[in-house]
Amino acid sequence: MITRVIVLVIDGLGVGALPDAAEYGDAGTHTLSRLAKAVGGLTLPTLEALGLGHITEIQGVRVMGQPEGCFGRFGFLSKGVDSIVGYWEMAGHLTDVAGPLYPHGFPPDLVAILTRTFGRKVVGNRRSSGAAMLRDYAEEQRLSGSLIVWTDGRRTCHVAIHERAMSRDEFFQRCRDARKLLKDPWGIWRMSAHPLVGDAGAVQFSPHPREFVLEPSGPTMFDVLDRAGQILIGVGKVGDLFSGRGFTRSVPVGHWTTLLTDVTGMLKKVPRGLIVAGLDVLEEDVAKSAASLHDFDRRLPELLGQLRPGDLLILTGDHGRDITKADHVPTREYVPLLATGPKLAQGVNLGVRASIADLGHTIVEALQGDQLPVVESFLNALRAG
Repeated sequence: MITRVIVLVIDGLGVGALPDAAEYGDAGTHTLSRLAKAVGGLTLPTLEALGLGHITEIQGVRVMGQPEGCFGRFGFLSKGVDSIVGYWEMAGHLTDVAGPLYPHGFPPDLVAILTRTFGRKVVGNRRSSGAAMLRDYAEEQRLSGSLIVWTDGRRTCHVAIHERAMSRDEFFQRCRDARKLLKDPWGIWRMSAHPLVGDAGAVQFSPHPREFVLEPSGPTMFDVLDRAGQILIGVGKVGDLFSGRGFTRSVPVGHWTTLLTDVTGMLKKVPRGLIVAGLDVLEEDVAKSAASLHDFDRRLPELLGQLRPGDLLILTGDHGRDITKADHVPTREYVPLLATGPKLAQGVNLGVRASIADLGHTIVEALQGDQLPVVESFLNALRAG
């Protein structure tokens, strides 16, 4: 009987293009394979042992004869590609509206709303990664107090300002206001707030960003399990992506190493329920991204060592982030499914799941909540014997 589920979601951990990837400009994308090729191979013995090599070909990662976990791939049926789509579908809520596209930044009328809401001049306003915007505009922002704005090209608006130019509390409140104003007709579901810290020449993102996101319009696994009286903990950006709905507790965003340590510590204190952690392990720089993934693999055994009978641990992603994409935005890819736990089955091929909503269904069934209205559980395949 499973009494506790731990889900580790590595941001951008894609394992190959989905069949409809070309519709998103992502044909042929493969985050892990291309990262491995770029650095001459990845060394991931822990993930390898769990079955990662069975999911897809990754240079340096072997196919184990007797994997210690079960393995497969998740696809996505929702329209769009970002963390909202990934996490919402994971929780059993599919979205059928792709929303408008902003491949070259936001139009003047939307920028005018941001200017009025924040009371600041807008700089940037292009499709980009956060690292590129910080590199190009941090000094201008520091000197002028302007608001740095960028997008993933879809329904997320990223904004950044130095904490000396606007207090964190005020910044977050204005992000809340902007999210409400930009819902219709602009289709912005998520304001991603990035406070900046540091002095001239050393400005950087604060370790405490926030996400202000529209609530899902239907039930999620968190709603269902909340009604069942389960303990539900979101770690990192997870709680924000659901506007906190259904969670017993949310742990704010921090560096992924800190969050992984937090989750490991929780296993001694949280006796049952669900822990979902969002971990930003991958970075924009290829070498740093590979080193960070290696570090994650080295740290994972400590957490695995805390698992007890009745635990199920799932490792997956929320979308891809192929390094060959110049703007480093999310890509339309499958994500891995690695499942393990004491007394659970090993070496079972869970196949290619059409929707990551299968994960939500499996978790709800395992923790004895009311059935979600979509897709299929793979719980029986995880039961040993």
